[in-house]
Amino acid sequence: MKLVSTSALAIALSLGAMPHAAFAQTETTGETVAEAENDPYIWLEEARSERALAWVENENDRTTAALTQDPRYEELKAEALAILDSEDRIPFVSIRPDGLYNFWQDKQNPKGLLRRTTLESYQTDDPQWETVLDIDALAAAEGREWVYSGSTCLPPDMMRCMISLSDGGEDATIMREFDMATGTFVDGGFVIDEKSQGGAEWVDENTLLVGRDFGENTLTGSQYPFTTREWKRGTPLSEAREIFRGEPTDVWAGAGLLRDNEGTIHGRTAFRGVSFHESEYFFWKDNDWLKLDMPKKSGLFGIIDGQILMSTDVDWETDGQTFPADSLISADLEEWKADPNGAKKTLVWAPGDRQTKRGGSSTKNSLYINLLDNVQGKILKFDYVDGEWVSEEVDLPDNATVGVAATSNETDQIMFTVSDFLTPTTLYYTDGSTAPQVLKTSPEQFEIEGMEVEQYVATSTDDAQIPYFVVKPKGMELNAGTPAILTGYGGFQIPRLPGYLGTTGKLWLENGGAYILANLRGGGEFGPEWHQTAIRENKQRTWDDFINVARDAQERGLTSPQNLGIMGGSQGGLLVGTAFTQAPELFNAAIVQIPLFDMLRYHVIGRGESWIGEYGDPRIPEQRAWIEPYSPYQKLLENKDYPAPFFWASTADDRTHPAHARKGAARVKELGQDYYYFEDTTGGHSGGVDNEQRAKLQALQYVYFMQRLMDNADMANAD
Repeated sequence: MKLVSTSALAIALSLGAMPHAAFAQTETTGETVAEAENDPYIWLEEARSERALAWVENENDRTTAALTQDPRYEELKAEALAILDSEDRIPFVSIRPDGLYNFWQDKQNPKGLLRRTTLESYQTDDPQWETVLDIDALAAAEGREWVYSGSTCLPPDMMRCMISLSDGGEDATIMREFDMATGTFVDGGFVIDEKSQGGAEWVDENTLLVGRDFGENTLTGSQYPFTTREWKRGTPLSEAREIFRGEPTDVWAGAGLLRDNEGTIHGRTAFRGVSFHESEYFFWKDNDWLKLDMPKKSGLFGIIDGQILMSTDVDWETDGQTFPADSLISADLEEWKADPNGAKKTLVWAPGDRQTKRGGSSTKNSLYINLLDNVQGKILKFDYVDGEWVSEEVDLPDNATVGVAATSNETDQIMFTVSDFLTPTTLYYTDGSTAPQVLKTSPEQFEIEGMEVEQYVATSTDDAQIPYFVVKPKGMELNAGTPAILTGYGGFQIPRLPGYLGTTGKLWLENGGAYILANLRGGGEFGPEWHQTAIRENKQRTWDDFINVARDAQERGLTSPQNLGIMGGSQGGLLVGTAFTQAPELFNAAIVQIPLFDMLRYHVIGRGESWIGEYGDPRIPEQRAWIEPYSPYQKLLENKDYPAPFFWASTADDRTHPAHARKGAARVKELGQDYYYFEDTTGGHSGGVDNEQRAKLQALQYVYFMQRLMDNADMANAD
């Protein structure tokens, strides 16, 4: 069982909590309208308008013609596809009572198979799989571009499930009841055919809790549900009883169940996501919703050994004691249920210097916490013994990125992953009675002999120390002529960690390029404070960190502006956009993937309003003043030379939306400068829905980097 803070569900920001919100809304709506009226490319915000799609087709043809004619393209695409379709990659699984489940995509099954096997078979080199659901066959039969988006199943046997399907890769899904035993959709079962954000949770075999778009006054400004209904089998969803309602100004709100790993329900909980990073919590007690006395940057974490767990991202003063930020706290479950706000709380774990937790999981009897210790992975096992928490470190390799891959609720079986930049992922397994042992190893996808990893520290604008990794290609002494790709993220408390480079290793490192990964403020590499110090009015710190890592690498002689490219997606796409507009002289290539880009209108594009907690609200003058100086779309100016940026997006992306990348490319074109644009018309926020399309995207990008960075280096060396 994965244990996750409820606050992770809070994925957008309330505007109603702002002082004098009504006045601010009226005043600044006019500014939003003015932005639209003065934007010559506002029409590109219509994702599927005839005019916009004609523009996309033309740009795709232009970019494809320019990059696929490169003699390296076909080889790079074939190499990427061979890795993506590799039959000997690890088939990662979830552990269920009736077996191990895996979702698998390859050349024969591009949309994928949901399949299962036994533990005994999985432990062999050639597991025997039983197909449970064939997404390709389903899509063909129904004439839809179905993408499997996961399932939620009724514990403890996990045989009745609600399967989520997305048409073309959107975040919005439909849901259908599925019987895992027979491998069929249930005739006359629960069906939600209207696509929506949100989900469902099983109460029992005849009851679901559902949070969806139920029509008028049920979605927030971020277009997420803020009500939950109890749906009984055999009744229309429209008549389901509402059991919880947040506020339309919330990011997201909903109710769910407090369940242990045996499937026992201990009560109902609810939350209001009042901002992306803040939530209010409730417990159903005495026929009413009791508000929990918890920090807004905290959450319920799960149940283990008769203890309810809570996590906090800020210092929490309660019961005459202070639990530090990022700590894990427990209370006796029965005592908590009787008096949630008065139950005695106990510290389970608190971070040391440069430590942070990445989440938790549980087996039948134990809790596992995944830690980062100075960006190196560790996993701690916790048990509640004789009224005390005792812990031990799980015996896994040092100096690696580690994670929990799968756990069992019925036993103490657990699987772990271990990897780094140059080491393929290894899967470890234990039944809880012995140290983990190697179960499966991914194949090496590129030749690592002679490659090295080094770590440096850059000084940011405000003197903060920003670490970054450099992966050196074989036999190369890094110098100013080294072609290098710099990437990062720096947002939403999400860490970027050393992980096996796979296609990057094959397509870039093997061909002589270097790879640089920056650990930027705004991310999660060093805990909540590392994130909170670079949001909203301080978001420029993230952009400064990235730019200063680029400068540091060049000052050390590791590369040069002529040979340095940058790449990032989503928030990372915004990162790249700010970098090449604020410091274009540092870069010669920039890949801007599925980005945010027009930050003065991001709140009305896609799910943008949900991220106001990270960036601020451009409708409010004070907060617009934080954002306007760095919004990349408005920073594309005449008389500046930009590094021929390569924008790519996805038509079906209903999260960041293709408008940002489209408008960025159109503006660069207007300036008369070189650029590239490619839009994947078959995938959502994560790109291509099948490996063929993913391989094409990989090849296009690395051809671009080679032309911009390697060919330039070759010409310089020839001179």
